[in-house]
Amino acid sequence: MLATWWAWITDLGNSKIVSLLIFFFTFISIVLYVYTNKARSERLESYRYLPLMDDDAPKPPAQQASPKRDEK
Repeated sequence: MLATWWAWITDLGNSKIVSLLIFFFTFISIVLYVYTNKARSERLESYRYLPLMDDDAPKPPAQQASPKRDEK
């Protein structure tokens, strides 16, 4: 059974379909990971205008130094 599966997957026509499915699900999972968390989404949105900002301009709130959580 493993030999028939390996022969099927190494066929050029079938391997294209399998690789397309793998990359599609990987892309969808990355998009879901990035945009499902509200804090992460807001942080990424704050980086939108970063290339257009001057060096002297104030940084967005997400880029300012945040206090360490475990300090006591």
